[in-house]
Amino acid sequence: MTTPPPPQGPYGAPQGPYGPPQPQPNPYAQQPVPGQQQPYGYPQGPAPQPWGTVPGGPGFPPPPRRNRTGLIVGLVVGALVVAGGVAFGVSRLMGAADDGKLPGTGGFPAAEYKLTVPKTLLNGEYTLHADTSATDGKDIEETYDPSIRDAKAVVTQYTSKSGGTVIVSGMWGRIKSPEFSRDKILEGAAEADGMTVAVPAREFTPAGYGITVSCEVVRSKDDGIGSNTLPMCAWGDDNTASFVAVVTAETALMDPDEVDLAEAARQAAQVRKEMRKPIGAGTAG
Repeated sequence: MTTPPPPQGPYGAPQGPYGPPQPQPNPYAQQPVPGQQQPYGYPQGPAPQPWGTVPGGPGFPPPPRRNRTGLIVGLVVGALVVAGGVAFGVSRLMGAADDGKLPGTGGFPAAEYKLTVPKTLLNGEYTLHADTSATDGKDIEETYDPSIRDAKAVVTQYTSKSGGTVIVSGMWGRIKSPEFSRDKILEGAAEADGMTVAVPAREFTPAGYGITVSCEVVRSKDDGIGSNTLPMCAWGDDNTASFVAVVTAETALMDPDEVDLAEAARQAAQVRKEMRKPIGAGTAG
């Protein structure tokens, strides 16, 4: 007598002694909830990645791009703070006096005007960010200069909402040869490490300001970014003299010959108008 075949399960597999074979769980049917404790031996999926580290992945925005222009302006500002802060010390007019080259043989003018530190500059576009006159200004005040009496320093930095920066490094007192001091200030700023003159200094007399401003363009080299374009200006009068630089991402990326030095001179003259006040007057802000 022939032995009957073993009972067949629903899928054609031999039926075991404990009944039909149990269907195996489909590992792809249901994925564990992220963060839920998984049983030992459960197939592990890829670990969640930090936000933005899977460019183009579902649910993950691409990583933010590096803001190159912002980085450039930051480097430029750093260079100008150094340049402006040491401009007067670098010039050291004492050497010119020893050589008998210091222009002007008359007495010192009366002290009538001072430089103030207003809360904003350039018609409110730039807001005071830092006033380091009491610290960085010491080099200016303590440097011997036979053409200046009773010098007081002003070293400030202003910023705008658009990311621009204005650096002002100046002094006020009794200045015997203001044009000579102006030119030496600009010369000293351009002699800072890493800077080379790209457009030589030119004189401008912006309409309506009553002052001649000298401006030039320098290139500041940084190994991480490349060369940056920096317009610099300076003025000098009987009581005040100062270095001014308005730094933006646009000017930093310009070819030096494309910089509008006449506009840079106008901005420097406007800075003078807003910072220069009669002695005894309060700070306008």
